[in-house]
Amino acid sequence: MKFRSGLHVETKVLIFFSHQNSQFCHFSQLHQFLQPFVHVSFRMSWYSLKADDLRRPRLQRTSGRSMSSHQSYQTPEMGELQRMLWTPVPCRGNVNEVWPNLYIGDLYIARNIEQLRRMGITHIVNAAAGRFHIDTGAKFYRDLPVDYYGVEADDDPKFDLSIYFYPTAKYIRAALNSPRGKVLVHCAMGISRSATLVLAFLMIYENKNLVEALKTVREHRGVCPNTGFLSQLRELDLRLTSGKGKATGIP
Repeated sequence: MKFRSGLHVETKVLIFFSHQNSQFCHFSQLHQFLQPFVHVSFRMSWYSLKADDLRRPRLQRTSGRSMSSHQSYQTPEMGELQRMLWTPVPCRGNVNEVWPNLYIGDLYIARNIEQLRRMGITHIVNAAAGRFHIDTGAKFYRDLPVDYYGVEADDDPKFDLSIYFYPTAKYIRAALNSPRGKVLVHCAMGISRSATLVLAFLMIYENKNLVEALKTVREHRGVCPNTGFLSQLRELDLRLTSGKGKATGIP
């Protein structure tokens, strides 16, 4: 897939406040994301990964939906889903474990070879791959025993990320099933593209509806898919709850 220069990449401007924690996040609109680092006028609270993030208790898998809850669930309208995303969630560093052995992170953790080694990451999904985005690739990680999977996606509401939902979910499932499998899914900010792919995985393979998936991930990281991606997740939710989009053939 080719990308033209001068590409306009849209992201939301969000400010999250926490009564107990005054740290905040600011994601400005990005134009021409041609360089590997985004220069901002203030120090972001997630510039360095805190050691505490690596010592948190292991996450536990939650059971899938019961038949009664599945039957009573209805996919929310877009307005309700968007209101869920505006619920304040504090930032918690460059990377967070949002599901057992499944992490969402930003470009800084993706380029921190030593930190990835200490975390024991075995698989990396780059949701912002490509020449004009985060151009890492398998060669960048040649000194790490990791498997690389690239998705050339724009953080643009008009971009169709849904075509990658099933292939990426299948890759994540196989990676988590591998010996000592630990998967990092990242984009530039770890907020929209990477989060959308992780949410789709939870919906396809972990029997989560969209609301459950959002709540599960946002307990650990303040993700916020753009409106286009949220709409695509909603369409996936409608298909899955109707039984027309279930994954088959993969454990």
